[in-house]
Amino acid sequence: MRFQGTKDYVATDDLKVAVNAAVTLERPLLVKGEPGTGKTELARQVAEALGLRMIEWNVKSTTRAQQGLYEYDAVSRLRDSQLGEERVHDVKNYIKKGKLWEAFDAGEKIVLLIDEIDKADIEFPNDLLQELDKMEFHVYETGETIKARHRPIMIITSNNEKELPDAFLRRCFFHYIRFPDAETMKKIVEVHHPGIKEALLTTALTQFYEIRETQGLKKKPSTSEVLDWLKLLLAEDLSPEDLARDGADALPKLHGALLKNEQDVHLFERLAFMARRQR
Repeated sequence: MRFQGTKDYVATDDLKVAVNAAVTLERPLLVKGEPGTGKTELARQVAEALGLRMIEWNVKSTTRAQQGLYEYDAVSRLRDSQLGEERVHDVKNYIKKGKLWEAFDAGEKIVLLIDEIDKADIEFPNDLLQELDKMEFHVYETGETIKARHRPIMIITSNNEKELPDAFLRRCFFHYIRFPDAETMKKIVEVHHPGIKEALLTTALTQFYEIRETQGLKKKPSTSEVLDWLKLLLAEDLSPEDLARDGADALPKLHGALLKNEQDVHLFERLAFMARRQR
């Protein structure tokens, strides 16, 4: 069971090594990188390439680790007891399985994605340590222990918004997805926009990387954003000449696909103003 990438996902050699190492070690693969570099999509592509079902747990700022195991609805049980409902006598009727329970209970090996773990409270990763180690947890309301029937391939993503605890990191195989260089980006673009003209692609990517390297930029445009931008350029049938910028017009064409806040738009407007004054 080895991951070699897919026709829809350009995986670098070091990323393939990381995925296969995590599978061999039976440890979670912790993937970090800029937003938009394909961390979430990696899990979907691993599942597709290996022919496995995927369970996705999207973490939010309010998510608690316990929700991944199960939730006990004591309020509903109290209400049903007051109404004389027959189902109140079986506590299992009030337990909602979480994504980890689903993954552990699966009858086959699956891919479990825990997406954007760094969004949650700092204690969230620590609260999952035992489950990651032993692949089991206890349900106190019923007295049963849920054990993984097949150890899932676990992929955990992080946008690096906060540091993760050392005890959690020790249990993971780590990989940082570096931002693609120009040659890798061309391969990614070819997957999404096959047949794009070489001259347009070269001009657009040159401009894209110049924008990313602009000093003072608050949010650098990502891979997903350059793909959106290229889609718009193709839809508008723009030529390489149409993309030309000079000092008087520093903003790129259709810049709303690349620049996502007013500070960065104002930055390019100031650069244009300064260029005009120097004429």
